[in-house]
Amino acid sequence: MPRVSQEQAKLNRQRVVEAASALFRERGLHGIGVVDIMAAAGLTHGGFYGQFANKDALAAEAFDAAISAEYYANLDAFIENYLSLGHVRTPGRGCPVAALVNDVGREPPGSAVRARFTQGVKGLAGLIADRLPKASKERRRQRALIALSTMVGAVVLARGVDDEALADELLQAARSHIAG
Repeated sequence: MPRVSQEQAKLNRQRVVEAASALFRERGLHGIGVVDIMAAAGLTHGGFYGQFANKDALAAEAFDAAISAEYYANLDAFIENYLSLGHVRTPGRGCPVAALVNDVGREPPGSAVRARFTQGVKGLAGLIADRLPKASKERRRQRALIALSTMVGAVVLARGVDDEALADELLQAARSHIAG
């Protein structure tokens, strides 16, 4: 079989990471297999282990890719987008923290995915804290952790209920609390 160029290998890897990122957020860390991830990327599963040590390594990289897409310069727009029914309805394109918190909590301490998740939570809290009105660093961090916990909790609950009016009410309550 002909070997692919380094550039093509890099593009293939990126396609796998993007596909995995969406699929993990949609189906959970254990709800999708390597074969399905590779098929979603348009590749055969035979090339997987040439790119990644294992599925956990891919999950960690996919988490990083998803969390980097969460950056918004405007805090109000970030919160509005995060606490929307659109975000609730599209976990594959949304925040990996809200989508994967339960799965990651079941991973062993020290796992690559858990470490990346921890860094993602710290990063999101830092982004929020940096955009809060001037106060002491400790106060901004505390407010950011409260806001992030409220946002993630509201999205997780809104995804879990089968009553869209209640889901919207949960999101609105979270927005009001954070703005208040």
